[in-house]
Amino acid sequence: FTGSAFGSAAIWQYESLKSRVQTYFEEARADWMDKMRPQKRGDFRRQVNSWWNNLTEGQRTVTGIIAANVFVFCLWRLPGMRRIMFTYFTSNPSSRALCSPMLLSTFSHFSLFHMAANMYVLWSFSSSIVSLLGCEQFIAVYLSAGVISTFVSYVAKMATGRFEPSLGA
Repeated sequence: FTGSAFGSAAIWQYESLKSRVQTYFEEARADWMDKMRPQKRGDFRRQVNSWWNNLTEGQRTVTGIIAANVFVFCLWRLPGMRRIMFTYFTSNPSSRALCSPMLLSTFSHFSLFHMAANMYVLWSFSSSIVSLLGCEQFIAVYLSAGVISTFVSYVAKMATGRFEPSLGA
């Protein structure tokens, strides 16, 4: 998984750089047309756009991760989703589904305080780590760390003989 994550991140990084270069040259050619176009309306949209543009690249990157964690947290609160959530969003070495929970359980939090603390810490160091690694490599590190920590949890559970399900990385 880790090799695939970093390989995909390298391809994604190459494609992003290629796209930025193409966009730069296209914007240089089309710059004069922007002056002739009418401005878009919507005060709320403008405020959201202004907020988004003021975020660092790291904060924009972790916004998606935070949204995914909040979405999964909300799914845990739906009674009709409990069975699916226990099957695919908790890790347990005795479960019939072993591989997908290794990734999906990294987005699971049962306690609001635990999720809020984790997301705050992720938000606080996101700018520096993404500026160091780039957003593509950061996401590869984040996902790989989640899968590897779940694998270590599987090994620990097998060694101790405790097979209860667990959440999170």
